[in-house]
Amino acid sequence: MNDNQTLADKVFAELTTAIVRGELRPGTKLSEQTLVERYGGSRAPMREAIQKLEARHLVVRIPHAGARVVSLSLAELRDIYEVRLELESMACRLAALRMSDDEIQELYGLLQEHEASIAAEQGQAYYQKAGDLDFHYRIIKGSQNHRLHQMLCGELYHIVRMYRYQTSTSAKRPLQALQEHQRIVEAISARDAELAELLMRRHIQASLTNLENRLAEEEGHS
Repeated sequence: MNDNQTLADKVFAELTTAIVRGELRPGTKLSEQTLVERYGGSRAPMREAIQKLEARHLVVRIPHAGARVVSLSLAELRDIYEVRLELESMACRLAALRMSDDEIQELYGLLQEHEASIAAEQGQAYYQKAGDLDFHYRIIKGSQNHRLHQMLCGELYHIVRMYRYQTSTSAKRPLQALQEHQRIVEAISARDAELAELLMRRHIQASLTNLENRLAEEEGHS
């Protein structure tokens, strides 16, 4: 790996985290020159980092306006959450039937780490890193359904992570979300597929309701 690739990966990783955590707000412009001034190097690795963000659907390129952090309307978010509600609930039901006992124990361990992370944030946020450190990713992976994994962990995944985190910063939501995760794991551990599916459905619906309330509040302040 050459220096430009290394720098591009570093910038890409840092910008991904900043976007998901809301430090770079939806609609924020990403300028190659500004990134060069911040990270050093040349424009080429900055361009590569932005292209990777576009591939993850976290950045869109607007004619005559450049690259900007993706900003979705409430209607677009509802569309995504309707798909997520059906598919991820199904994944949870399958996970209850197919995850091994060891994988379920790893889920319990993951939630203990998340509990410590929430405590470190003083109960104000619930940030989950991507992949195997993400509770929802583990559930989808545990479904052992390749098509579900493709649909939920492809185009939708990083946008959902972005809005999931930003709704988790609402009052009391981090601990509520953690408790909902714990009940889901208990249902999976009991091999109660119907209950696991129902709890995941309620969890995602609660997340959508929280998101709608937050966006309405932000619109009222604008």
